[in-house]
Amino acid sequence: MATAEAQLSEKQERSIAHSTSWLNVWEGSVRSGKTIASLLRWLMYVVTAPRGGALVVVGKTYDTVGRNVFEPLQDPSLFGDAARHISYTRGAPIAWILGRKIEVITANDAKAEARLRGLTGAGAYVDEMTLLPKEFFKRLIDRMSVPGALIFGTTNPDNPGHWLRKDWLNRADELGVRTWHFTLEDNPALSAEYVARMEAAFTGLWYRRYILGHWVMSEGAIYEAFDSTIHVVDEVPAITRWLCDAIDYGTVNPFADLLIGLGADQRLYVVSEYRHDSRTARRQMTDAEYSAARRQWLAGHGVRPEFTVVDPSAASFIEQLHRDETPGVVPAENTVLDGIRTVASLLAADRLRIHRSCAGLIDELPGYSWDDEKAEKGEDAPIKQDDHSCDALRYGIRTTEALWRPHIPIALEVAA
Repeated sequence: MATAEAQLSEKQERSIAHSTSWLNVWEGSVRSGKTIASLLRWLMYVVTAPRGGALVVVGKTYDTVGRNVFEPLQDPSLFGDAARHISYTRGAPIAWILGRKIEVITANDAKAEARLRGLTGAGAYVDEMTLLPKEFFKRLIDRMSVPGALIFGTTNPDNPGHWLRKDWLNRADELGVRTWHFTLEDNPALSAEYVARMEAAFTGLWYRRYILGHWVMSEGAIYEAFDSTIHVVDEVPAITRWLCDAIDYGTVNPFADLLIGLGADQRLYVVSEYRHDSRTARRQMTDAEYSAARRQWLAGHGVRPEFTVVDPSAASFIEQLHRDETPGVVPAENTVLDGIRTVASLLAADRLRIHRSCAGLIDELPGYSWDDEKAEKGEDAPIKQDDHSCDALRYGIRTTEALWRPHIPIALEVAA
């Protein structure tokens, strides 16, 4: 079985030929060819996998599994005639690959381990391994009990203290695990122009992990590319689409609301900021007062954004907005690292600018930093201090991504 159009690199061919261990891991840069190689090997395995047990595809969510696994598998330009024999509807728990039934299992929370109960596994393909809970992965391995069962998985680099690296990759020889490290140079399908765009799209931590393919610790400023002389402006162009106002809710802590629009110059703009700090003002506001203040602020700009994106933990305020018949209220997409990475990429490519009036956001951005103590424990997390407008920014950018992405000419791909 071979791909229809794509030519494989020597490393891809080698990884396919020698991925015969009980656990086989492709790791490294984004778009480095590891996913195509691992999926081709998975197709080959499905044909020959032992009977009497389940074959499973595992990922963090149904969306990531659909995007990273089944969309490529169903692309005939990548997998030729085999693509016609792969059937999957996004969100479904069952797929069919080359006549074999495949169970699709997600692992997005602490309860995910229960989804493996009763499974007798004959083989597994694991997407984005570092995003899975540690105990879920251990249980998955335990469940691959059919003789001859093999596991295949991919991952981008993460914190060097991550459990996957410490417990499995660093002990590969001892445990009989086979691993292959990929960089952009290992994907012959990438043009030089595309590689240049990818290199420009990432900065700091993300550049070191996703372009160089290094397992490095998060440290220092999160938005290293932020430059007030570039990203802070006195005027904004015509706004072609008012995407949202994005709210980080606070009573004792500051309440921050950012108005975000898509500019005619194919950039995102934070046009205005409403902010109330109860400590500075020496007065706390109620949900009803915040809602009224928000309406007055937006009315002053003559703007009604398409969505009001709210801190998902602010249940009482969301309810107040509904009572006030605020249109387009949605809980924010709150995957912290994905949001940070997207904002960082926009700043690095100069596709996000901020009006000078947004004093709270401008003040927070330079000091928004990684938590060193958590980094030492293998976790990537920002310091939870002076981050309210920064949180509102990633809420708004990430939640409305489907609206602005088609209009922003930047390589923001983060999948393998």
